[in-house]
Order: sequence, then structure tokens, then C-alpha cells
Amino acid sequence: MISWINGDLVELWQTDQKFFILINCQGIGYEIQILESFFLKLKTNQISNKNITLWIKHIKKEDTDLLFGFTSKEQKNFFIEILSIRGVGSQISMGILNKFSFDEVINAIKTENKKLICSVPGIGQKMSDRLILELKSKYKSKILFKEEKNKDEFEIADPEINRMMEDLHLTLQSLNYKNKEIKIIMPIILKEVDLLDKKENNLSFENLLKLAINYLDNDSSNLA
Repeated sequence: MISWINGDLVELWQTDQKFFILINCQGIGYEIQILESFFLKLKTNQISNKNITLWIKHIKKEDTDLLFGFTSKEQKNFFIEILSIRGVGSQISMGILNKFSFDEVINAIKTENKKLICSVPGIGQKMSDRLILELKSKYKSKILFKEEKNKDEFEIADPEINRMMEDLHLTLQSLNYKNKEIKIIMPIILKEVDLLDKKENNLSFENLLKLAINYLDNDSSNLA
């Protein structure tokens, strides 16, 4: 089972609404289907470093092995959650992630926006009902966090940073930090964001997570 892969970009191409890259990893070429947003960043040279690390979902079929690559573990896990719903295949799952951001999907689930979900090719009324029902249960804490955040004293204008902060909150919860501790350090981390230089790739989910864990571990006695 392949969990993640690191290698050099060899080639990228599009087939219909599927987006692929070929990565050279220790002399072996891995053909991986990726999301459109990442594909476009590579195609337009928005990412200068051609050494790529992707989180992989490996799907074995009778006649082939399929690799789906994601730039974060959270993105991969969301893909797997969608894929676990009865009747939802890999291409519909990729179609959802290609069409909407994670925040948009969560908001559609919260508001039960069936029309939005049905706008993804291959999703009909029954499947949209199933998606909303099952994802609402799986991401209940995420939806509750969004509702609580709307009552907080700060708002995040940048949607990319907003997504990272929400993913950070859930990741810290999964690492068994207390909600009280997390709620205290979130505004602190948000202030630190301004000190990170986005152009030099210092502003990333991984760096925010390290920063948050550092605060929580070093100041646990004060936050308790």
C-alpha cells in the first residue's frame, strides 16, 4: 500500500476532466491522478519546485492499480470519506473536490444545498441525499466549529488561510488536545500568520501545525 510519494515531475497531462502527473521516484515512473487546482498550479509554473510530495490513495482493481494524489493528508482523508459512501466512485469523489473547496462542501452539507451537490457530474438526487446525510454525520465537529467561529471576535478574509485554520483545529482535536486549549491558541496562531512569508512557502498547513503544537506543548500549564 502506498501512503505517500516524493519524486521529480516528469510530465503532466489532461484526459477529459481527469488530470494526471508522472513522477519519477527512484527510477520508477508513477502515474497519478491529481486535482485540477494543483494541476493548474504546475502547468502555469506557480510551483517552481518540481520535486513533489503527494499523499496517495491507492485503489486496486482487477485489471489495474489507480493512484490518486493530494497535497495534504486532510485532503486525502476527505477523498476517502467521500469514497466510503455507497454508490460513490473515485471519479465522482474527485469531481466533488475539483468543483468545490472543502469549505464549500461543508457549507453545502450544513445548509443541505442539494442543488449545489447535484451540479457535480454523475450525482443525482438520491446520491446527493446520501452524501449530505452521511457527510453531515462524519463532519459534525467541523460544522459545529464553523458555527462557533462565526460568533468569534475575528474573521479571516483570505479563504486559503481560513481553510488552513479550520483544518488545524480538527487536526489538533485528532491529536487529543483539549478544545479549551485549542480555542485559546487559535487567535495567537492567526496573529503569527502575518509573520510568515507566503512567497517563500513559509505559510503552510505543516508550519502552522508545528507552531500550534509548540505553543500547546510549551504552554500547557498556562492553557489548562
